[in-house]
Amino acid sequence: MGTSKRGWHPNRRQWIGGTAGVLGVAGSRWMQSLAAADVSMPSRARPVILLWMNGGPATIDLWDLKPGHQNGGPFQEIATTVPGVKVSEHLPRMAQWGTELAIVRSMSSGEGDHGRARQYVHTGYTPQPAIRFPLLGSLVAKEFYSELSELPGFVSITPERALVSTGSGFLGPKFAPLAIGQLGDEVSGLVVPNIERHRDLLDRDQTQRLSLLQQLNQQFINEYQSEVASSMRTATEQAVRLMEPAAADTFRIDRESVKTREAYGPSTFGQGCLLARRLVERGVRFVEVSLDGWDTHSNNFERVMSLSQVLDQAFSALLSDLNDRGLLDSTLVICQGEFGRTPRINGNTGRDHWPGAWATVLAGGGVRGGQVIGATSEDGTTVESEPTTVPDLIATVCSLLGIDPMKQNNSNVGRPIRIADPDARVIGELV
Repeated sequence: MGTSKRGWHPNRRQWIGGTAGVLGVAGSRWMQSLAAADVSMPSRARPVILLWMNGGPATIDLWDLKPGHQNGGPFQEIATTVPGVKVSEHLPRMAQWGTELAIVRSMSSGEGDHGRARQYVHTGYTPQPAIRFPLLGSLVAKEFYSELSELPGFVSITPERALVSTGSGFLGPKFAPLAIGQLGDEVSGLVVPNIERHRDLLDRDQTQRLSLLQQLNQQFINEYQSEVASSMRTATEQAVRLMEPAAADTFRIDRESVKTREAYGPSTFGQGCLLARRLVERGVRFVEVSLDGWDTHSNNFERVMSLSQVLDQAFSALLSDLNDRGLLDSTLVICQGEFGRTPRINGNTGRDHWPGAWATVLAGGGVRGGQVIGATSEDGTTVESEPTTVPDLIATVCSLLGIDPMKQNNSNVGRPIRIADPDARVIGELV
């Protein structure tokens, strides 16, 4: 079990005073919220593991139960290790990590369509036809990019149906996620295919072939200055780096002990969480692992119970593993989906899409654990206190990573776009 040992050094006001003039008026709201939150910027960068609950999880049956109300359903609450903080009875392992969890019960957005909501939660911006907003993982990868790294900055262990089509957006292919698509049932399904060269290929032969390929690519780029040419070169460079023995070995989760693999559970999600730990341990800045199946329009409670058991084992094992390796304080773990589900139970014993009130859970990485932030109404339909938006969450994550959320990147339409919406506020209770 981990314990909370958070707290920042009091250099906030000096930092704010030195940068407020540089940020100017556009960043003033963020600066004001940072000051009000009594936040100091972290002194070191932190990797992120995003546990993505694809389909929109019924957070009313996970993190914000309504026992006794007709909207509450059959699940009961259980106590966590923090007095007064309760979660679903089907998350008993996570209940033991209460001191590390920050449960934000006051999330809301205006996007109830799966595709649009996934893009919104991943980017912090409402989808627009003309602008290709980059994923948060790509933004983080860009901020901490190193030419010397053998591994990509962003890895997505995600079934194809859960991928967000915008990818790295206007940041370009260099910061696109390495996507390990539909995962199989075996451990081998988590390995990047074709990452190792053919056993009969000698070092000399490979060097000659790569040299020739580089010459041909350069000729093509000189003749055709385009995004396609740039993408081809980037893909080649990444592939070559991934073929280095140390990089390729990172994806070999069969190197882990049987005990460790079993701790995460046999599910592909559980093994993906184990791979995520290996990746951040070796310098990858952002890893996303998806658990699909949360679109519970029918048979909600049976399906949520089954999914909760998978989530409970993998999430708790990840926290335990990170903690045992001294990585929990320096690794931010986020668990969320694109929206919540309707408090009202429909005629198919299911819950429909509900972006108006849902929950996100954070742990590790400088987060102040052992608390609940915000509250929903007795019937679960509305946010009653401390309303939190998606841009607020992204601005807060950036602050925890030491990234200025008001930093601008040039977009594909020729105008600068801030990492987080200018109206976003840092969630002071989290940091």
